[in-house]
Amino acid sequence: MTTKKLRTGGEVDAWCTKCRLDLTHRIIAMVGDVVKKVECKTCMSHHLYRAPKSERESRAAARAAARSTGEPRAASASPRGGVERLTAAQRAERDQTLAWERAIAGQPSGAFKPYRITLTFGEGELIHHSKFGDGVVAKVIDRGKIEILFKDGPRTMAHGQP
Repeated sequence: MTTKKLRTGGEVDAWCTKCRLDLTHRIIAMVGDVVKKVECKTCMSHHLYRAPKSERESRAAARAAARSTGEPRAASASPRGGVERLTAAQRAERDQTLAWERAIAGQPSGAFKPYRITLTFGEGELIHHSKFGDGVVAKVIDRGKIEILFKDGPRTMAHGQP
């Protein structure tokens, strides 16, 4: 049995998400040898490629049989090479926590001044806030505002108020 090589513009059987049937589709996008996007030749809708239901069911049955016999499952290849990627927000949070840890690392509890709105603070001073915990003055914004880096993130706070 010979299998035709799949190519853009060619045809493939796929599950149509609109018709909800296994139908013939035209291939409109591929990445390497993998079909990514198709067009249903019946309803003309475009959607991501989904293997025909009959093919998906036979694979599921094979996996179930392998589990019942105790055979090890084949490792599935991750589209990203098995490496978990961090989002920009996760990276920013991680970097911010590392900066906070570096700033207060090894400091005795006596090195932290209690935060009071009436006190004036300078950059790099260690602060203990009753609600937010330990922090470090990241920058002095102006005579009445400072940015303090706490473990959960930076906060703009007042200082030097009468």
